[in-house]
Order: sequence, then structure tokens, then C-alpha cells
Amino acid sequence: MKVLVSRGVALRGACIVASVVLLTAAYQRTSAPAMMTKAANQFLDSLTDDQKKQAMFAMDDAERENWFFTPVPRKGLAMRDMTPAQQHLATALLSAGLSQQGFIKAQTIMSLEDVLRIMEKDDGERRNPGKYYVSIFGKPSDSATWGYRVEGHHLSQNYTVANGHVVDAPSFFGSNPGEVREGPRKGVRLLGMEEDMGRELLNALDAGQKKTAIIATDAYKEILTSNAKRASLEGKPQGLPVSKMTKAQVQRLTDLLDVYAGNVPEQMAEARMAMVKQAGRDLYFAWAGVAERGGPHYYRIQSPTFLVEYDNTQNNNNHVHTVWRDFANDFGQDLMKQHYDSNHR
Repeated sequence: MKVLVSRGVALRGACIVASVVLLTAAYQRTSAPAMMTKAANQFLDSLTDDQKKQAMFAMDDAERENWFFTPVPRKGLAMRDMTPAQQHLATALLSAGLSQQGFIKAQTIMSLEDVLRIMEKDDGERRNPGKYYVSIFGKPSDSATWGYRVEGHHLSQNYTVANGHVVDAPSFFGSNPGEVREGPRKGVRLLGMEEDMGRELLNALDAGQKKTAIIATDAYKEILTSNAKRASLEGKPQGLPVSKMTKAQVQRLTDLLDVYAGNVPEQMAEARMAMVKQAGRDLYFAWAGVAERGGPHYYRIQSPTFLVEYDNTQNNNNHVHTVWRDFANDFGQDLMKQHYDSNHR
């Protein structure tokens, strides 16, 4: 019996150490796909057969593109159905796809479920920090094409890995409340930079520029692309183009985009900012709603290749949604095509 107990303690200790190592390494400049593969396999190795049936899907399963950011029933393996050691390894997998900034956001989003539980007098079933799910698609390997998702209320991080590359879209972060206004966590404002820097850019525009940038006096009730499998907006891009901005205004826009890019590890963030650079003057900033803080507002940044959307209109304008979409590469569609063309021609 003593031997069994010792082995159990050793196993838990090893799992904790492994998760700490992965958490630390994810924030350093290392190969994101390799780190994801290692973290995914260590997580899968810790699961029972029944848990693997819940967590694992074929790469071509339609579930891979079936994403949500609302509190709905989900497939995958829930955090609350894992042992503490497995939860550590699932957390390490989440961290492998995020920067330190993005990981803090994700963990805080999960913790806000407890705030909502108290605010809404919930019984703990609808608002539950354990109802975040891990799903793995395909077999994690350095040579195979595979993917994974970590998702729950206000969090949906989707990754596709192939040929040593990774695509991290759709990438959704939300916050309800946008600002905690009562209780022991009063003052927490998870996505405050996204709001403040967007408004500062708007306020830096002159009257003529604002007339072009503000595309609607009423804010949209939701991000326009919602949870569509493919991001698309009808018609030509709206708003103020970079070509009509001053150098200082362009820098404000770049700094705002850097916040969104900074949610993922350095190599992936650089890929996002490379898309910004490639867009050049074909980049648009659009605002809808009021300019004053506390009122309903929405903005988006659109290029031919990517889209950022932000809205804050629900719950008396204290409920934030943000998303990064890749028009050609959501769920790695273009990456997978390249992999297929080069390996299965």
C-alpha cells in the first residue's frame, strides 16, 4: 500500500512539474507547433480510454468548425471531469497556444464565471469555471496535420498545426462583466486596453475623419461575424482607410492591433503583425455607436486577409466580445490545402 501511495504522489508531482515546464516554455521563443504537440500528447497520455473518447475527434470531423462563445452544451472533455493532474496538463496545452498576456486573459475569463454565479444567484451549473472543454482533432505529431480547441463561455481558441506551422483562428476572448463593479474583485477590467485604445484612436481623428470612420450611430448588438465557420462581411470595407490617417494615427492603430496580436506566442504574434504590414494602406478602421465611455459601442479593423471585431453593448454596455478572424485561414483551411498539395499530390 505504501508503494502504491508513493507512486501516486510521484505521478501527480511529475504531472505538476511537466505543466509548470510547459507553462514557462510557452512564454519563451520556442517552436509553437512543437510545444503544442508535446503538450497535447502529454495531456492525452494522462487520460483514461473513456476520457479519450470524449476528447478526441477525427481531423475531418465537422465538430472541428463547430465553435461557440456562449454558454451552450459542448463536446470535448470538460475541465470539471478531469483529475487535478489532468487539469494541470490541459492548462499547459492552453498556455502553449497563448502568450503570457493571452493566458492571463483566458484564466481570468474562466474565473469570471464565479462572479456571474454570484451576480445571477446561479446554482453553479450554468456558471461554472469547470465547464471549459478540451478537444483534440487528429493525432498530435510533428509531421501530421492536427488541431485542438479550448473553449467555454467567452473563450474559444482554435488551432490547426501542419508542416511546422500553426494557424490560430478563430480566436475569441470575451468578458462579462466587462468591468466588475462590486464585490471583492471590484475594478477588474479584463479587456480594458482593447476598449480604451480603440476609443483613443477614434478621438484622435478630426471631424472629417470621424464622419468617415463612424459607420453607424447605433452600435451593433453583436460582432457581425458571430460564430460563423467562415468570416465574411458583405460589400466593400467600410470606415476610415489607413491612407487617410496621419502617421500618429496609423501608429495608434498599429498599437491597437499589437494588443490583439500579443495574445499568442511571439512567433504567432509576428505572423499576425506581418499580415498587418502586408495590408499596408488597405486597412480600415470603423466605429459604430457612441464615443463616450459607458455607452454602447462597436469597432472593427478590416484588411483583405484578417478581421478584428469588438463590441460592448449587452448588459448595460458592460459585456465585451472580441475576435480575431483570418478570412482565408480560419480553422487552417489554407494551411491544410498547402499541406495536402505538397504531401498528397
